[in-house]
Amino acid sequence: MSTATRPKHIGRNISRIRELRGMKQDILAEAIGVSQQMVSNIEGSETVDIEKLAQIAKVLGVPVEAIENFSEENVFNYFASFYDNSSNTGAVYQFNPIEKVVELYERLVQAEKEKNEYLERMLKDK
Repeated sequence: MSTATRPKHIGRNISRIRELRGMKQDILAEAIGVSQQMVSNIEGSETVDIEKLAQIAKVLGVPVEAIENFSEENVFNYFASFYDNSSNTGAVYQFNPIEKVVELYERLVQAEKEKNEYLERMLKDK
């Protein structure tokens, strides 16, 4: 058994990031000036030409390093950081997606409670 690490599969990384961005292969293909079949071939390749990789990274809105060093954790951290470019402070805002889900769930539960209370009042009035 070898302890050597497997090389990164760049094509698979591109595919996963593309999917996370909600982009279809044909859209990526059009943006980089190739056919959808070529994008499929790229996503099936372990290595990608550096110029093509730079084009793909630009379209996907991530640095080349994000594709090369892809991991689920790195991608979620990348997308969870938003930079406020409208001010000179360069502040970085972090949010926890789980907290947002919990917040939305609590709002939904509260709305359901209010609806039930309203319906109970309507029944009592009849």
